[in-house]
Amino acid sequence: MGQLARTHRRIQRDQDARDLTAPASKQPKRAVQAGARAQPSDQTGEKQKKPGRESAMKLQPRFLAPDYEGSRKLEGMATIVTGGDSGIGRAVAVLFAREGADVALVYLNEHDDAKATQAAVEAEGRRCILIPGDVRRSAFCDRAVARTVKAFGRLDVLVNNAAFQMHAENLEDISDERMDLTLQTNIGGYMRMARAALPHMKNGASIINTGSRTGLQGSRNLIDYSATKGAIHAFTKALALNVIDRGIRVNAVAPGPVWTPLNPADKTAADVKKFGKETDFKRVAQPEELSPAYVFLASPVCAGYITGIVLPVTGSVAAI
Repeated sequence: MGQLARTHRRIQRDQDARDLTAPASKQPKRAVQAGARAQPSDQTGEKQKKPGRESAMKLQPRFLAPDYEGSRKLEGMATIVTGGDSGIGRAVAVLFAREGADVALVYLNEHDDAKATQAAVEAEGRRCILIPGDVRRSAFCDRAVARTVKAFGRLDVLVNNAAFQMHAENLEDISDERMDLTLQTNIGGYMRMARAALPHMKNGASIINTGSRTGLQGSRNLIDYSATKGAIHAFTKALALNVIDRGIRVNAVAPGPVWTPLNPADKTAADVKKFGKETDFKRVAQPEELSPAYVFLASPVCAGYITGIVLPVTGSVAAI
């Protein structure tokens, strides 16, 4: 035993000596670039009126993913993307089209952004229809699904992505009106769209919900938003269990900070400028860095044995 204790102390002395000469922490001080192309490491401090428009952003989000080559993973499929006018929704719509899918874009009233997304989808050689409206309303969700099925003859993938976000310093600052808007848009809208879509979905179809790192870790200034994102993660798992015998998969993507109109339409200009610096990557993500995850989950050839997962794409190690 004495020999073992001496071994412990020798190892300790060796490590102490190494610590004295060790370089500074290896945590990255600069933004990490590990993708196909370098992404912006700094964003502008800007503020927008809600609901926010991509066309008005000083630093335009990247959504085209020029290094991504399609391989017919979604060939002939019909898809719906809510919140599809801009941000993550726009990037997903473009890659879905590149993989061979037609796309219905559901959005609130950002018509210029929606038309730009439509043009980008059509440039990929696929059809795209625009369906403006409010996902808090059951009748609208039913109409949106019906229009999609009429236009494309089928429905294979629903991406629930529409969201409302507004920061608050304290829970007491969140009125019933704001609370209801957040809950009914973010989780109520997802449930209504899924309810409308499921009767038209067949074996091999899928639903993908946009969650958030805030649903995994919380956020002190986004209490109601975080609550809805946690609910989305739970809804994903519950619905996956409910429809698995129908051959329909249900999954979620949990993004970290992403450069979209959602944040300039919420945060102060100063907070927008430092948005994403807290991640291990030391920068915000661009929408084109999220969209391949949606293709992966939508594609039966890639994710045919995957359901009920929440896939973190957060730029940090400690996502879950």
